[in-house]
Amino acid sequence: MRYRTFAEPDYEALAALDLAAQRHADPAFDSLPDREREGRLSTSLPALKFYERSEHSFAAQDDSGTLQGMILAQHVWQGDRPIVLVRAVILSPGAPEGTAAGLLHAAVKSAYDSAVYEVHFPLTPALETAARAEEARVTGRYAVCHLGTRARTAPGDTLAESSRAGTQGRA
Repeated sequence: MRYRTFAEPDYEALAALDLAAQRHADPAFDSLPDREREGRLSTSLPALKFYERSEHSFAAQDDSGTLQGMILAQHVWQGDRPIVLVRAVILSPGAPEGTAAGLLHAAVKSAYDSAVYEVHFPLTPALETAARAEEARVTGRYAVCHLGTRARTAPGDTLAESSRAGTQGRA
């Protein structure tokens, strides 16, 4: 697997990969309202142009030239120090094992090479092994507040649902 920056000639394949990943994660994806489908995709033209310039976003390409995944990350100034913030790691449904780890490592290396010493990312199942390999420290879970009508259809479990599920059966 080759991990590389991406450019405009990759945009169509990256968008197709994102769509395939969304459909794989949620078989009902195509039946969601337009606004929700758009909100779940990370590969609009403006987003891809932005992440192409970020210096911390990469694509994973197999030996046949097929894109198997991408990491979308950006440099963020926190007021007292910079961090690299990962928005998403998107994998092809058939991506080889280790693809997520390679993508995260590419972002970590680019952060280090630019003198940024913190990389923040959502700890998803796909990234758990990669996080261990990078000796990441878990300081909590990554949560997203969706405002407006997207709150009804956005992916993930609400903390209220998670809390009830986690406390059921406890005395």
